[in-house]
Amino acid sequence: MSLKSKIIKAMPDSLFLRLFYKHHMGKKLNLKDPKTFNEKLQWLKLHDRRPEYTTMVDKYAVKKYVADKIGEQYIIPTLGVWEKFDDIDFDKLPDRFVLKCTHDSGGLAICKDKSNFDMQAARAKIEKSLKTNYYHSLREWPYKNVPPRIIAEKYMTDDENSEGFTDYKFFCFDGKMDCVMVCLDRYTGDTKFYFFDKDWNLKRLNKRGKAAPEGFTIPKPECMDQMFELAAKLSEGITFVRVDLYQSCGQIYFGELTFYPDSGFDENILPEADEYWGRLLKLKKEN
Repeated sequence: MSLKSKIIKAMPDSLFLRLFYKHHMGKKLNLKDPKTFNEKLQWLKLHDRRPEYTTMVDKYAVKKYVADKIGEQYIIPTLGVWEKFDDIDFDKLPDRFVLKCTHDSGGLAICKDKSNFDMQAARAKIEKSLKTNYYHSLREWPYKNVPPRIIAEKYMTDDENSEGFTDYKFFCFDGKMDCVMVCLDRYTGDTKFYFFDKDWNLKRLNKRGKAAPEGFTIPKPECMDQMFELAAKLSEGITFVRVDLYQSCGQIYFGELTFYPDSGFDENILPEADEYWGRLLKLKKEN
């Protein structure tokens, strides 16, 4: 590790977040009286540190947590869990599967066909991730003490004829739903993000290149109302959390819980969206 990396790693969280916010967002971070969504997410990193959050971001441990809350039927099947890449018995895995690291965001390897699976690339990505403590990158405290492991999950698709998932990401403020972000074409390299409220009205919240044309809409999934209910249940008692759900062949599945979308450094939302969500996000000191 370089001297610069050691110094950054040793920085107090508050100082690191102030410096990074100024560098990335181009303005001073107000932690004494935060107003915007991005600012309040930084405040939550420092002041909302409930021990159960560690379980809730652990991609393996969260499955039981969520099953106890809403039911086992919403959990994507786990095919195995290991501490080292070399422990994985690939002969026992199906032809299609997904490898994930339990302790970070991005430690992912997707296998759509075992005969063409790039084992070396997967190994390099997973082993690098296992050596990394995700907390140090942007000080997302819940990840600090998650044990690094690898899980394999069943490969899931929207339906039998598709090649991937549509993501449904619900923005939840202490059990109250504001909207869902629908992520389309994720596997094409040209992901599109559209926001809808509970009545399936388009909300214009993002500003970069992905904005929908006037009059745009997409069909409301049949299970969307149930998804809103499940997301509300999973977010009860939590100041803010984004609940990610999927739909596969008519069945709803849990994805993950995200406490800090874009780690609270999201330049893609409109300034008015940053202010709007900031008003919805009520810090304990404001209640």
